[in-house]
Parts: sequence; C-alpha cells; structure tokens
Amino acid sequence: MGFETAVWRAIAVFRAASLAYALYQATTHRELLLHPLGAAAVLAVMAAWTGFATYAYGRGRFAERRLAAADVAVAFGCMAATYAVVEPGYLRMAPPLTTTWFAAAALASAVVAGRRWALCVALGHGVVDIAGRVLLGLDITAAVPRGVVLLLLAGYSMGYLAHYALRAERRLAEAVAIEARTSERERLARSIHDSVLQVLAMVSRRGAEIGGEAAELGRLAGEQEVRLRTLISSGPPARPPGPEGAAPPEQGCRSPIRPGGSGGPPSGGGDLRAALAGYESSRVTFSAPADPVPLPADAVAEIAAAVGAALANVERHCPPETRAWLFLEDEGEAVTVTVRDDGPGMPPTRPAEAEAQGRLGLAQSVLGRIRDLGGETEVTTAPGEGTEIEMRVPLSPDARG
Repeated sequence: MGFETAVWRAIAVFRAASLAYALYQATTHRELLLHPLGAAAVLAVMAAWTGFATYAYGRGRFAERRLAAADVAVAFGCMAATYAVVEPGYLRMAPPLTTTWFAAAALASAVVAGRRWALCVALGHGVVDIAGRVLLGLDITAAVPRGVVLLLLAGYSMGYLAHYALRAERRLAEAVAIEARTSERERLARSIHDSVLQVLAMVSRRGAEIGGEAAELGRLAGEQEVRLRTLISSGPPARPPGPEGAAPPEQGCRSPIRPGGSGGPPSGGGDLRAALAGYESSRVTFSAPADPVPLPADAVAEIAAAVGAALANVERHCPPETRAWLFLEDEGEAVTVTVRDDGPGMPPTRPAEAEAQGRLGLAQSVLGRIRDLGGETEVTTAPGEGTEIEMRVPLSPDARG
C-alpha cells in the first residue's frame, strides 16, 4: 500500500467522522433550524459526496485536480447553504452544518495540488463564514479566525507532508528497481561465467595452440571474452553528451585492437575510466584506478579519441601479434594516459619526419588533441624497443564538476 492510498483512506475516515458530527450538531439544535427540510437536503448532499469522494480519490479513474476542484466547490456550496436554512441563533450555539467536514476538502486539495491551494481554500472558508454571519447580523467572534488558522495549519502541514512523502516514495521505488536489476544482473553474470566465458576461454586457448585459421577464431573468441567480462562486471558505458558522441579515430579500417573492431572510440559520459575501458581486448591490456575518473565530457571525448588514434597506429604499423598496454593514472591535479606497445619501434626522429612529409596521424590525432586540452605528449621509441606515448592533461580546480 503506497503513501497516497493510506492518505486517502485517512481523509475518508476523517470525512465520515465529520459527517457524523455534523448530523449530531443538526439533531441537537434542530429547534434552531429555519428550514429543517433544507438542512436535511444539505446533509444528504454531504453524505452523498462523502461516499463518492471515498470511492473516487486514489483510484486513478478521475483527474485528481478536477476532482479536488469539485470537492472544494461542493464544500463551499454546502457551507453557504447553511446560512439559508438555519436561524441566526443556530450559529451562536453551533458551527455551520459543514463544521469540520469542510476540512476534508482542504486536506484533499493539499495532497493533490500542494500547500498553496490548501491555503487558498482555508482563506476562502474564512471569507464565506464572515460574509454569512454579516448577512445574518451576527458578530464576528474569536472562533471564526481561530477556525481559519486551524484550517490553514492543517492544510499547509498536509501539503508539506504529502510533497516530501511522495518524493521519498518515488526514490524508494527507484532504489528497489535498481536493486532488483542488480540482483538479476548478478544472477545472469554467474550463469554466463559458468558457461559462456569458460567456452570462449577454451576456444581462445585451443585456437592459439592449433594455429592457422583456428588462431584467428581463437583471437576473436578471446576478444569477446574480454568484452563480455567487462560488460557483466561494470555494465556498458554511456555515450558522452554531444550531437554525435565522441569523434571516431581518423583511420577507418577494421581493427581488432580497437573496441569490438568497429573502428569507433568507446563512450564515457564524463568518466574517463569508463571511456577507456572499452579499448580493452585480447591484445590490449587496460590498467586504471578502481574509482571513476570524472572529467568534462569534451575532455573525455578528446582523450578517448587520441587513445583510439594511438592504438590505430599500432594496428596499422606493427605486426599482427603486437600487444599493447593502456594505463590511466589519476594524479588529482592531472590525468596521465599512456599507450605502450611491444612492436618494432622506430627511430626517435621518425614522428617529426612523418609530420614534415604531411603524414599527420600522430601529430594531429594524438599530439594535437592533447595540446588543445592544454596538455603535453611525450613519445618514447627506439628500433626494436616498441613505442610509448604518454599523454598528460592538467586539470583546473573545477574541471571535475
């Protein structure tokens, strides 16, 4: 049973009890009724509306704002009718026929429309009560403003409680849903680990032992094993904000060194660790802090694209068996990303020579992106010793949001 259901039941009980009290007051002071049949008609309308409101509220069959507006209109109508069916002496001895029954409309308004509507209803009650007493030539006693104040406090308190209780109920429902999804995901992960991952690992191992075409199948199975392990352990990363997400590496060839062989960079959504994790594969080992590394979305996209370009260079210029390592370090005031491979390497002067020849893959796709972020890139390489590209991007104090 939700919060609203409990509130509507409480208001229904309050409405019924108030109706019984109004019947008691009318019966006790029946000799002061100017039109007994008229008073009976007013009480009959109140009883009918009590039954209808008890049925209608909280069932979702009626637009609640319209229902609350009708509730207030009926309450004001019954209250105004009181002054036409009783003698002036009745109001000296007892409250109007609607007495506390009117408060149910104010409470319902607070739940449906909030505190401001409840305050308006309470003030309207005071205006109608004062106007009726003036028309009957009665004095405005201290009981009139006291009743308005009590109604104001009740309506405001109910509106405040309903607002925060409903918000807490929604958050609880979201937490329960997340917990259920997490439990189901863990159950599926256990099942996948016991069957699919073991099969993929066996295919990868046996393919490497057999060689030939089987080695290619084993390599693909190894990639899928790594991607599946990443998926069930941390979930798929979200795409960073932007019209088309992160820009893909400039090279368009299908690359087993890049995530899923699709040629596009992973997505990060502001978490550099999640963005770079998508590059992990059977040939790329990824090492990073255990906690997320939050950065602005554009910085995540640019760094991820630079890493993708560096890995694409490994795929293009190194032998097929070349392995790569991707390291992410969070230093607080800066982040450092390192791409290292065990390929044939190249002379230290080769990057500058390539740029002079118009081959701008490393100069623009890697060094240029990091430079635009205010960072520095250091390339360390030598023939037979592989290549290491270290990208360091300093962070401003508010860069982590």
